[in-house]
Amino acid sequence: MNKKIILSIIVALAAITAEAQVDLIGSWTGKLDLGVGKLTLVFHLKQADGHVNVTMDSPDQGAKGIPCMKDFLSYDSLAVSIRIINASYGGRLKDGKLIGTFTQNGMSFPLELTKGTEELKRPQNPQPPFPYETEEVTFRNERDSATLAGTLTWPVGYNPKSKKKPLVVLFVTGSGQENRDEEIYDHKPFLVIADYLARQGIASLRYDDRATGASKGGDVRNATTEDFARDAAAGLEYLRSRKAFAKVGIIGHSEGGSIAFILGAQGKTDFLVSLAGPGVKGDTLAASQKNRLLKMTELPNTVTAEQIRQDPQIQKSHWYRWFTKYDPSADIAATRCPVFALNGDRDWQVISSLNLTAIERLLPKSKNNLTKEYPGLNHLFQHSTTGQPNEYRQIEETISPEVLSDIAEWINRLK
Repeated sequence: MNKKIILSIIVALAAITAEAQVDLIGSWTGKLDLGVGKLTLVFHLKQADGHVNVTMDSPDQGAKGIPCMKDFLSYDSLAVSIRIINASYGGRLKDGKLIGTFTQNGMSFPLELTKGTEELKRPQNPQPPFPYETEEVTFRNERDSATLAGTLTWPVGYNPKSKKKPLVVLFVTGSGQENRDEEIYDHKPFLVIADYLARQGIASLRYDDRATGASKGGDVRNATTEDFARDAAAGLEYLRSRKAFAKVGIIGHSEGGSIAFILGAQGKTDFLVSLAGPGVKGDTLAASQKNRLLKMTELPNTVTAEQIRQDPQIQKSHWYRWFTKYDPSADIAATRCPVFALNGDRDWQVISSLNLTAIERLLPKSKNNLTKEYPGLNHLFQHSTTGQPNEYRQIEETISPEVLSDIAEWINRLK
């Protein structure tokens, strides 16, 4: 659920005080084979004021600009230490590549680096010209002093003078401060969905989270899901105030799915789509996440909900403390509007067999309600090999075309 993925490799950095070695200046990229998956690492060597500074990226984990301490640098060799995690890398230039070894906690992995950075393909990102109109808007959550900025996308062929009004959805992101596209690892899932919905006659509003992007104000440090739900509620109220839509609904991803059910139970949305939304209490969900990871690494996977609650890191965070205590069961059971809840069976963060099953059991019986599990899809609804988070960036697909089609078809049936 939480897209602030815990780094398996964290690096620290210090400036290198050595003369620039021209042969190694630039970016060097390689794949670290960890057995359970591959991790992209990038070392950047930059010349400045007669010295060479080195930083490291772990882009598959969303970590960039991490500093390293130099042990040795010559025209054809590099050695750096990452002391905070007891790790190091040493390599030597051969046939245009840095051939070396990455070591951490006594374990060594071969790591071959090639000059340059990866060029990632994102074929689903919409490209202009667009057959629909967009509008930059703001709305206000007065209680939390937050002004949210977003993009209202009108459907193809929209005519404001027509008596026939379109349906509209409000996008709500997952955990962590994200922009209106829910951008992660160079993917823009909300942008892709909004573009698809517009072409299917459905309007949408996606907004930057509070204090993110063009949005201003609103406490983030002490905020919980309840606070973010008030931002979303303000978005729904804004859309209703436009008097341009037949129905106003929510599409929430991960934590956004929880927010969708919170507002669904309050009767504030006409329909909702839960993309990998939680169906069980937070401590249970977090324990299932950790156990899935431990199982894949062939370590004992016996973490309990009680252990999660007692974790010192949990106690330091307002958001985590609220999350571990929140049980969505009552909100799901109290949601009377139409619901489409979906999950991928390779989701590591909100495990489908646990969460989607709970949602299906708790939802009131209705011909308009639908739950669906998608084979092979991960937490971002990409077709995946293992479902591990470190695959997200490497997959070219942003979101499954089947998921896009199913969402649009289900919403359009509500007209």
